[in-house]
Amino acid sequence: MTDSEIIELFNQRDERAIKETQTAYGKYCEKIARNILGDEQEALECVNDTLLKAWENIPPEHPQIFSAYLAAITRNNAILRYRRETAEKRGKSSIPLILDDFAEMLPSGTSVERTAEHREIIAEINRYLGTLPEINRNIFVLRFFCFEEIGDIADRMGMRKKAVSATLYRIKKQIKKHLIKEGYSL
Repeated sequence: MTDSEIIELFNQRDERAIKETQTAYGKYCEKIARNILGDEQEALECVNDTLLKAWENIPPEHPQIFSAYLAAITRNNAILRYRRETAEKRGKSSIPLILDDFAEMLPSGTSVERTAEHREIIAEINRYLGTLPEINRNIFVLRFFCFEEIGDIADRMGMRKKAVSATLYRIKKQIKKHLIKEGYSL
C-alpha cells in the first residue's frame, strides 16, 4: 500500500490505517525509538504512541513525506520518554553523548533542550544541510536525528567508522562556521 493510500485511510477514519502504517513503518520507527531509549519494550510502546498520535493528527494534518512525519513523531515521543526515565535513573543509552556532540555546533549558552524551541537556528541548520551532498546529509541525519551509532551508519553507508566520524566532524565544523557567518554568536 502506498503512503498516499495509507493517509487516505486516516482521512476516512478507517482503522486499517493503523495496521498498514505498522506494517510499512513499524520496524523503522522501532529502530529510531530503540536507538534513543536503548530498550526493546520501551521502543515498542513508543511506536504505539506514534501510531496513536498519527491517528489523532491525520486529519487535519496531511504529511508530505509520511516516513519523515512518523520518524519525527517517534523521535519526539522517544526523547520525552527518555527524559522521563532519566529523571529517575541514568544511563540507558548514548543519547547524552549524541546531544552533547550536537550541542558543540550551537551558540554558546544554548542548551540542546532550549534549541528545539529556537526554530530559526534549527531552520538555518536545515537550510545548510540542504546544500550538502546527499551522503553527508544522510550521515548527519542518521546520527543526530535517528541517533544511530557510528558503526551502524558505517555499515549502512559501506564506509569505515573512521570515515563516518571524520565526515561528522567536518559537517559540525562547517555548520558552526555557517552559523557564525549568519550572525549567530558562538
